[in-house]
Amino acid sequence: MIDETALRTLGIVAGGGALPREIVAACRARGQNFYVLALDGQADTETTNGVPHSRHRMGAAGAIFAALRAAGVEDVVFAGKVKRPSLLAVAPDVRGAAFIARIGVKAFGDDGLLRAIAEEFEREGFCLRSVPEVLARDGGGPTCGPLGVHLPDAVADADIARGIAVLRALGPIDVGQAVVVQQGMVLAVEAIEGTDAMIARAGLLKRAGGGGVVVKLAKLGQDRRLDLPGVGPETVRAAAAAGLVGLAIDGEFTTLIDRDAVRALADEAGLFVIGLPAP
Repeated sequence: MIDETALRTLGIVAGGGALPREIVAACRARGQNFYVLALDGQADTETTNGVPHSRHRMGAAGAIFAALRAAGVEDVVFAGKVKRPSLLAVAPDVRGAAFIARIGVKAFGDDGLLRAIAEEFEREGFCLRSVPEVLARDGGGPTCGPLGVHLPDAVADADIARGIAVLRALGPIDVGQAVVVQQGMVLAVEAIEGTDAMIARAGLLKRAGGGGVVVKLAKLGQDRRLDLPGVGPETVRAAAAAGLVGLAIDGEFTTLIDRDAVRALADEAGLFVIGLPAP
């Protein structure tokens, strides 16, 4: 049976990092038409080189929707890192200002804001797709179990369990997707700085005795089409630089960016990377 969604033009709303480029490569591999909507100040220039695209500031909602329609986009996927700007930096157009006025306090929390954005795109007639969905059509996507040759020891297993408990407790109040735990102590919780910066901060707080793991999970009840946890080579490098021993990630919903590079870097650095089953 033909996957009809693979025949429709996919709009890639691109933030920073390599993930949007992985989706471009996946579309090319399966012969799917695509269009990159690059967020100004967020998406890398490499993402738009040689591909159909336009670049817009985040507040230009009217221009964004018009560009996607002009490109024949029906399905949309959000991919890449996005640093949330101030309202002044967003500089909303008339359409964007109406959106902000309507959502009100939702703009102050990640989940509320993302759900409001998803609803806005659907209101405009677009169908939102998740990153795992658009990558899994090519046999990629997340996985459970160890990714490389290294495995967590008993101390790391206990720290992973502690990290899971902390993230499940924080999820309902919309705080981060990642935590660093060493010997049962929470060294850092992800906030607005992002995972790699959190890991660097945790490295400064490490205690003697070794160990230390990054646990990164999707929040329970999180919209799976938006802001799913992602782990790439930069995350592994950050963990190695901080002197940690491994990463435990959501094996069902985490997006692995450049899986082969993640595996190779982790093996070389002596770190484990393990996908956790859904709770």
